[in-house]
Amino acid sequence: MKLNTEQLNTLCGMAIEAALSAGKLISAYSGKDFKTEKKAGGDSEASQVVTEVDFESQEVILKTLLPTIKTYDLALLTEEGTDDKSRLEKDYFWCIDPLDGTLPFTKGLAGYSVSIALISKFGEPFLGVVYDPVNKNLYHAVHGQGAFRNLIPWNLKQTHKNELTFYYNRSFNKLEVFEDVLLKLKSMALDMQLEGLKIGQLGGAAMNACWLLENAPACFFALPKKTEGGGSLWAVSYTHLRAH
Repeated sequence: MKLNTEQLNTLCGMAIEAALSAGKLISAYSGKDFKTEKKAGGDSEASQVVTEVDFESQEVILKTLLPTIKTYDLALLTEEGTDDKSRLEKDYFWCIDPLDGTLPFTKGLAGYSVSIALISKFGEPFLGVVYDPVNKNLYHAVHGQGAFRNLIPWNLKQTHKNELTFYYNRSFNKLEVFEDVLLKLKSMALDMQLEGLKIGQLGGAAMNACWLLENAPACFFALPKKTEGGGSLWAVSYTHLRAH
């Protein structure tokens, strides 16, 4: 089933509704005690930590989006669920991270978000929604329609900063190549006729990408890993549309 523009806009509206509802739930836990567990994942703390809030947020999101799976013949992939591989067969699938940046959330720091995307089985994103419960900022985009920030067209402008800002995941600075990366980025900044390199606020992948777009010139990337776990499809799909 190929989705038309009207259907994509309808689904985006539902994804926004789901993200805002989940964000409200997450905000209700701010400053309160909640259960934290470890799950199978990579070798970083960020890839292993999960809370009861992750699961409750997922339930809130699916309450809104599950009916669309039958109506539009969609598949589903969620970070806290089992991958049934139907995403490889259906034309589109929901890709959901109910609490991207769980680690900063557990530490009471900004940088977490609700992230929802609709992706084709070929890996092309058709809509993306990111909601930042801390600053109450909503980001969304639909294929071919541009990007929006708080429902207003988002026209990115150069900030005229004199530094290149580098955003990265919290485990990045533990890599052996971290200092080499910093040196290369500093050299790149000088080549761009900037004064140097600045380390940006550390958050989950979705918020890192949004902050990058708001604070150009900036960059955010993660290096390939030899082991499973850590950065996954749900960590980047929501913000990929803005690059197109």
